[in-house]
Amino acid sequence: MTFFKLFGRLKSVVIGMIHVKALPGTPLGCLKMSQIIKEACSEASIYQDSGIDGLIIENMHDIPYSFSVGPEVCTCMTAVCAAVRDVCPLLPLGVQILSSANQQAIAVALASGLDFIRAEGFVFSHVADEGLLNACAGDLLRYRKQIGAEHVQIFTDIKKKHSSHALTSDVSIEETARAAEFFLSDGLIITGASTGVQADPRELREVSQAVKIPVLIGSGVTYENVELYLDAHGMIIGSHFKEGGHWANAVNPDQVKRFMEKVCDLRK
Repeated sequence: MTFFKLFGRLKSVVIGMIHVKALPGTPLGCLKMSQIIKEACSEASIYQDSGIDGLIIENMHDIPYSFSVGPEVCTCMTAVCAAVRDVCPLLPLGVQILSSANQQAIAVALASGLDFIRAEGFVFSHVADEGLLNACAGDLLRYRKQIGAEHVQIFTDIKKKHSSHALTSDVSIEETARAAEFFLSDGLIITGASTGVQADPRELREVSQAVKIPVLIGSGVTYENVELYLDAHGMIIGSHFKEGGHWANAVNPDQVKRFMEKVCDLRK
């Protein structure tokens, strides 16, 4: 399935973030799964009622993140994703499992009927705040094929946020983008330095000119600056849709509706 077939358009797709409450076994985990699922579904309904184009479900409250993601996280994320799918049967849905649990995300997407994942560390090594993260494209795409999940698209971060890229300082973002395209990424994600920080519009132009696959913005899009990113295939938005503009807070229905009204007017 192509990006266009999934979202019905090629430009200015708006993808909202559902930041799942801390899961059992993680340092901040304190809620029962029934409450975690209820809150995720409530946010999904808010987004859907506001006319959002798609959603990503992510375990962002599971701080501090670890490369060792246990079976309880995958099982709980499957339960959350399946419940959100029931609430939003027609909406394009994706999942990201932190940190860099990309194979697990593919499995969760397959089990819960989701359409795409957001993957970290697809090409080139970098130093994330969790530690050294190596490229995974070869193993990830083989795994996707082995479990029969080739319909699940993989959107990949390049020069991602919360990371040092000193190891690849001689590799430009355009070269990184071309490498990810060569390694069969379904779409690229450009971010700012950290969650909620504005991505560089210049990088959007440069990467879009360097590749033929979709390019998405992964952080920092707001009501005030959205005009800078309308040429992106998609915009993944979390912090701006939350109370006070902070990712950990509840979704603000008025903020989502206001943003979507403006985007719909701009892309007519």
